[in-house]
Amino acid sequence: MNTDTLNTETAEDPSGTQPAELRSRSVGTGRRALIGAAAALLLAGGVVTYGILASPDGPEPGQPVPTAAVSYEVRGSGTVQIEFIAQGKQPKSLTLSGSDLPWRKDVKVALGSEPTVRIVLDGKGGDAQCAVSVRGKHVQRSTAVGPYGRATCSAPLAAAQDTSGPTSENGETP
Repeated sequence: MNTDTLNTETAEDPSGTQPAELRSRSVGTGRRALIGAAAALLLAGGVVTYGILASPDGPEPGQPVPTAAVSYEVRGSGTVQIEFIAQGKQPKSLTLSGSDLPWRKDVKVALGSEPTVRIVLDGKGGDAQCAVSVRGKHVQRSTAVGPYGRATCSAPLAAAQDTSGPTSENGETP
């Protein structure tokens, strides 16, 4: 071996017996570090994404949920099954079977949701109309006719733009 030129591969071991082994260890260690760093970045990105997607869009706990007064009505002849959505603080769908007409229900529904009433006439048929009103203003009406006739009425409520604005004692937004 020429001593005038220092070979960088054998700088630590002038006998030249370990350069390939040292080189393979340092390359393997570098790859492991790179893989570990990539895994850490993926994990951090996943945690951030989960935090964004899992965060509630609604008001903070303890804050009143902004709502609107909604009226459901079913009129006509026949016996019906009535399903309606009442979404105050917790969404709930209620079904009434064999209801006689006329029928009316006033509920508070969270802004950003879609209050809906569905009716199905029984096998004897009839003629029934459902209607939805929001804050006292008629929004939609639909008619079911004949045996097992069906109708659905809904009224999308705009989401609250600013929940820090005025609300009544029961959380209703004017």
